[in-house]
Amino acid sequence: MTEQIAEQDTEPTPSQNSVALRGRVSSAPLERELPSGDTIITFRRVLGRDRSPMTAKSRQSSDWVDCVSWGGRARRSVATWRVGDVVEVEGALRRRFFRVASGTSTRVEVEVLTGRMVERSA
Repeated sequence: MTEQIAEQDTEPTPSQNSVALRGRVSSAPLERELPSGDTIITFRRVLGRDRSPMTAKSRQSSDWVDCVSWGGRARRSVATWRVGDVVEVEGALRRRFFRVASGTSTRVEVEVLTGRMVERSA
């Protein structure tokens, strides 16, 4: 029995890292070239807060989420979005490390794998 448990502990735990969000673009998509030579597009989205035990007593009505597009197709879609557009994205949460003047920094963001415009801003 002990051997069986030890074998099970070494197997990877199944996991899923998928995110689907719908909200307004709150910062214009910005294309940047990283020191690695990769080109990315970053933007911020604002999402209305649904009521939950955590938010029930909060006066905050929305959250913002940083998003980044690495792949060519996703970058082309995101590049056409404007502040105020309602968009849907699907992707995964990623923790990215990068250098800043004071050392190394990190952030959690959504890696956009697919995205589509739902409603163009006026």
